[in-house]
Amino acid sequence: MPAVGVVTVKTEPLQITTELPGRTSAYRIAEVRPQVSGIILKRNFKEGSDIEAGVSLYQIDPATYQAAYDSAKGDLAKAQAAANIAQLTVNRYQKLLGTQYISKQEYDQALADAQQANAAVTAAKAAVETARINLAYTKVTSPISGRIGKSNVTEGALVQNGQATALATVQQLDPIYVDVTQSSNDFLRLKQELANGTLKQDERQSQSVADHQ
Repeated sequence: MPAVGVVTVKTEPLQITTELPGRTSAYRIAEVRPQVSGIILKRNFKEGSDIEAGVSLYQIDPATYQAAYDSAKGDLAKAQAAANIAQLTVNRYQKLLGTQYISKQEYDQALADAQQANAAVTAAKAAVETARINLAYTKVTSPISGRIGKSNVTEGALVQNGQATALATVQQLDPIYVDVTQSSNDFLRLKQELANGTLKQDERQSQSVADHQ
């Protein structure tokens, strides 16, 4: 009698793979623009290289901004000295108030002068901070980490605060977006097969079909 072969049939999961057309796009895109006007002295990056957030990309001529900062600090020192003198006058008049040596009107005027001097100090401090910020802006930095493209300016170019043209563009590629295209008929068919049990989704997958609706 010839031998009879026995085959055991069992079900196993079959993974369905579909190739879909798609395209990648940067997770974030930053167009680098100057925040102060001036002449570009130096470009500090290689086109197409990966850079870190905060790194200096361009150096704008800082000479006029440094001078403005130094001048503002000098004005602050003068304002503080004037405020000190005004306060000393108030203190001296206060001790003499009520005597024949100082009138109430003179004391009130000294007090008003001291308040005005203090206000001048506040304004001078604000001017120093503005000048410091403008000086810092002469170093044009990258707001994000990523890959920087072609530079749109060269050394010697005049750039303007708020100009429409970006100096360069930085794209964050990690992570990255991937946009895929799938027909609505295929998508609905896949959902129906999952719903009626013809297909089962692997629970280990991090994303579900519903995530792509």
